[in-house]
Amino acid sequence: MIRLPIYTAGADSGRLFSVAPSKIIALGLNYRDHIAESASVKVQGFTGEQPEEPILFPKTPNTLIGHSQPIVIPAAARSYGFDDFRVDYEAELAFFVADRCKHVKAEEALQHIYGFCCLNDVSQRNIQNSDRSGWFRGKSFDTFAPVGPCVVLTEEIGDPQNLDIRCRLNGATVQSSNTRHMIFSIPEILAFVSKNFTLEAGDIIATGTPSGVGPLSAGDVVEVEIQNIGILRNPVQEEVDP
Repeated sequence: MIRLPIYTAGADSGRLFSVAPSKIIALGLNYRDHIAESASVKVQGFTGEQPEEPILFPKTPNTLIGHSQPIVIPAAARSYGFDDFRVDYEAELAFFVADRCKHVKAEEALQHIYGFCCLNDVSQRNIQNSDRSGWFRGKSFDTFAPVGPCVVLTEEIGDPQNLDIRCRLNGATVQSSNTRHMIFSIPEILAFVSKNFTLEAGDIIATGTPSGVGPLSAGDVVEVEIQNIGILRNPVQEEVDP
């Protein structure tokens, strides 16, 4: 189980948050500039049209790892011999649900959010694009959801809809945006998700990635940095084929 330090008033509170969600729900196509790069991502369902409602997909709990733990490129995906093999980084703001809830009103959404963290929505593009069932498997390989480096409580985060978000690959900035550029705001996201599913305390919702996504390779180090939260850093390695 992953345990993240809880930050209050900009300092480590000395308490730990146990990351044990019943479900991880993520958003696709929630930044306009990411939609604009759809041609380079080449994933089914990924078009240049702005969605009329949030696009949801699951990530399974086996994807979760913490700060400094390695992202592992899966041998199962390598075994297909894909041309232009791609495992991509995706920097995202994520939040933890505070309590069991359903049909949350947007204006009351922040009352149902415990806190925020960085998340890397790692994605195996070839599988994501070829599986007839959709994005599920390509998003849910082991280690494909690093989270951290801490949990910042909702009352301490400031305005979650105005946070700078960046991703660096081997020290070079590859994504740079702000959460104000989301198509669907955090309250709208929670209201929509909770309309469809009963949420449990500790569930994770990832809010989408801006433009600049790209491939990872063994030996890389990828960092997700979000204002008022910190830097989530993970090395990348290949899985040894058993």
